[in-house]
Amino acid sequence: MALHRLVRACPPLDPNSSYCNLLQCSHFKSTSIAATLEGELVGSVTGYRIPERPDTLFIWQVAVHPSARGKGLARAMLRNLQRRTGSEGIRYIETSITPDNEASLKLFTGFAAGQQAEMTRSVMFERATHFEGAHETEYLFRIGPFDAVGHMQTTDQGES
Repeated sequence: MALHRLVRACPPLDPNSSYCNLLQCSHFKSTSIAATLEGELVGSVTGYRIPERPDTLFIWQVAVHPSARGKGLARAMLRNLQRRTGSEGIRYIETSITPDNEASLKLFTGFAAGQQAEMTRSVMFERATHFEGAHETEYLFRIGPFDAVGHMQTTDQGES
C-alpha cells in the first residue's frame, strides 16, 4: 500500500491498482528498487524483464515523493538497479515517456549521458492508433548496451 500511496502522490504518473503494486513488489522485486527515509517509502523504480528479450529491463515507473525530490534520488535508484541487474544479464534499459513528461525526459537523458550510453527514441504507442486520442504518444527510449557489471559496453577497434 505504501507504493500505491507514493505513486498517487506523484502526478503525472498513472496510478495503478493496489493489486498491481503488490504484483510489482512480489513478482518483479528483483527488477525493482525502493528507497526509504525514516521508515517511509520516498522512492521507487519498478521494472521487469521483457519476456521476448530477457537482456532488456523495461522501467515501468519511477516515483519520488515530493519531499525527496531534487536530491538525485531517482538517478541513484536507477543506477543501483542497473548495476544490480547488469550482473544478471541485463544489457539494455528501456522505458516509455510522453513528450510532456519533462522530469522523466531529464532523468533518462541524464542517466544515459552519465553512463556514456547510447540512447535511441522511437514511437512505442501512438496517440491516435493506440489510445484513440485519449493519451499522448508514448515514446520508447532504449539505453545501452551495458556489460555484465552494468557499465556501458565498448568495443576496442585497435590492434593488440
